Amino acid sequence: MTETTTRPAPAEHALSAATAQGQPAIANMLERARAFAAPLIEGEFLDTGENTLAHADAVAAIVASMGGSEAMQAATYLVYSCQHLNRPQEVIAKVFGDNFAALAVETTKLVQVQKQTRSVVTAHQDAGAQTENVRKMLLAFSRDLRVVMLRLASRLQTLRHAAASRTPVPESLARESLQVFAPLANRLGIWQVKWEIEDLSFRFLEPETYKLIARLLDEKRVEREGYVAQLRERLERELAAQGITATVQGRPKNIYSIVKKMRGKSLDFGQVFDILALRVIVTDVKDCYAVLAWVHSHFQPIVEEFDDYIARPKANGYQSLHTVVREVANGQAGKPIEIQIRTEQMHEHAEHGVAAHWAYKEAGPRGYAGVWAGGEYDAKIAVLRQLLAWERDLAGGDQGKGLFDDRIYVLTPDAAIVELPQGATPVDFAYTVHTQLGHRCRGARVDGAMVPLNTPLQNGQTVEVIAAKEGGPSRDWLNPDLAYLASQRARAKVRAWFNAQATQETVARGREAVERLLQREGRTALKLDDLASQLGFRSADQLFEVVGKDEFSLRNIENLLRPQEAAPPADDVPLVRKPRGSEQGSKGGVLVVGVSSLMTQLAKCCRPAPPDAISGFVTRGHGVSVHRADCSTFRHMANRNRERVIEVEWGKPKAGAGDSVYAVDVAVEAADRQGLLRDISDVFAREKMNVIGVQTQSVRGTAWMTFTIEITDTSRLAQVLGVVANVPGVRWARRR
Repeated sequence: MTETTTRPAPAEHALSAATAQGQPAIANMLERARAFAAPLIEGEFLDTGENTLAHADAVAAIVASMGGSEAMQAATYLVYSCQHLNRPQEVIAKVFGDNFAALAVETTKLVQVQKQTRSVVTAHQDAGAQTENVRKMLLAFSRDLRVVMLRLASRLQTLRHAAASRTPVPESLARESLQVFAPLANRLGIWQVKWEIEDLSFRFLEPETYKLIARLLDEKRVEREGYVAQLRERLERELAAQGITATVQGRPKNIYSIVKKMRGKSLDFGQVFDILALRVIVTDVKDCYAVLAWVHSHFQPIVEEFDDYIARPKANGYQSLHTVVREVANGQAGKPIEIQIRTEQMHEHAEHGVAAHWAYKEAGPRGYAGVWAGGEYDAKIAVLRQLLAWERDLAGGDQGKGLFDDRIYVLTPDAAIVELPQGATPVDFAYTVHTQLGHRCRGARVDGAMVPLNTPLQNGQTVEVIAAKEGGPSRDWLNPDLAYLASQRARAKVRAWFNAQATQETVARGREAVERLLQREGRTALKLDDLASQLGFRSADQLFEVVGKDEFSLRNIENLLRPQEAAPPADDVPLVRKPRGSEQGSKGGVLVVGVSSLMTQLAKCCRPAPPDAISGFVTRGHGVSVHRADCSTFRHMANRNRERVIEVEWGKPKAGAGDSVYAVDVAVEAADRQGLLRDISDVFAREKMNVIGVQTQSVRGTAWMTFTIEITDTSRLAQVLGVVANVPGVRWARRR
């Protein structure tokens, strides 16, 4: 918790000394933790000059006085071990459990951040450093409530050591202690720690003023203590006579509070430091008011100094009756006496604050976890409210603006604290928790009530996101006029989702164009990644993307597949010659209306088959290319060269000739799995359809397949595709 300046030592001997076989155990945790840490830190020194092991021992004792359990005291030693371990999270988790490891690592991180903050502090930068420290302290609560208690205890011990050894501390550290640590202890109600940090910090910041007040107090100490003892005995005796069981204590007034009162009310020393203080502790609330009535009837109350914190508790839960009275003798009012009246339960809370209500339990083989005795959720809400009030305490400026006017803090249903920008909505919250939760966000409850998704959130609210199982964000979220998003980070995530969707659509469009070209060229067996590599692309998807954006011409692929100097082989084009003067075509023939003995070829881009509606296009040197009437390639060519379109129709097969077969392409998309290709091929085999070619590609769990099958006509194809679509994993199957 305070940094060391020495070189880390090896941890193997410490691990062997503290590790037992099996799962990490809770028994003798404090002893085991000290045994683990001692070999690592007993010869080390902190940057304050204090021995590290001695510091850890003292911090553990302070934690115990604050109400921390033995297990939490044990965590103190593990924090100082972190910087001496190569893999602290892994090593500590193995020996003591994951929760201890997380606590030690998070506390160490907080120490490092605060040290960096102090290193840049100047007299004019206190507010900025203070803001950062408050923010880091606050966020520490969302990870582990014990982190801040350990930091408070460590800082108190650092100041104690410096005072005892008469070692000066850096002004930045003393100011941070006074402006950050003491107010935090105050807001958490850990009064004893708060008072001591204040006095010790003030001692280093203003040593002359501190010594003056201390000397003036000391000069009157004997007289004051005698008078306080007399008052204590009188109150206990008189209250007992009234049937009220009470314990009366003398309450020391800390030096810093005297200075604050002096400066705040423009008082001189004589008006402040002689105030006497008593505390009366009773069993129940009615006795508190009975004591107050007795005190006011036997002493002269100073009305403006009375406060009823029982009827109106402080924001941090503090309850007590405060009154200032004077003893009247011979018509003369004596010295002012400050009296606090509270129950035992109120006193326990006042002494230890929320620390008094922290309970810790063992978590079996999973290690150690800190929980709130009164319910973790309600307690975290209370702590969050205290810390938000704390930042208001530290507010600067004449208008009382808080240090975090640009930030708010809300809770998840599990009571984790989430930091958001001012004006954030439930959608911002969802994206901060998890990107996928943001994408699937469809509704929200704030403090249990349904609200619109563009509702601005407020500090301390509990937010629950209602999410769909799948889906993406709405484009409305990017509309600034609708105010769905206040966070630039969330906006970036929404834009990234839509950009990814657009990219996927572009890639799919490019893939379809490239595959259609390969089918037209009869090169469906060519591996797409090899094709992309030959064209200078890193992957097939990169090729598809530029093709889909029309940034790369398909003619470049055609030129690669069929260089101009190479003439196409004669047998590459299946020709069907028509009998002269006859409408009777050969097997599988196509009739060109009004023309005899003209070569025809079935286009590979759409692979027509009876009874498809067909059209012809007169090519240069290859006769008539026959296309399906709905073929996009044909429509494109026809739009450019309408005069070359020719009417064609299917011919009737000759008597005695067998049925003609036609090759058609079937496209299938499916979730990739073992045996998928075999199962789909079995369907075609059962349906007596011959598969003459298969092309497959799998990307990120999705398989795209193209089957080239032989059929006599397309009448049964729709039925067969329905059977293919029912194969497990298949999303759709259709003819290309």
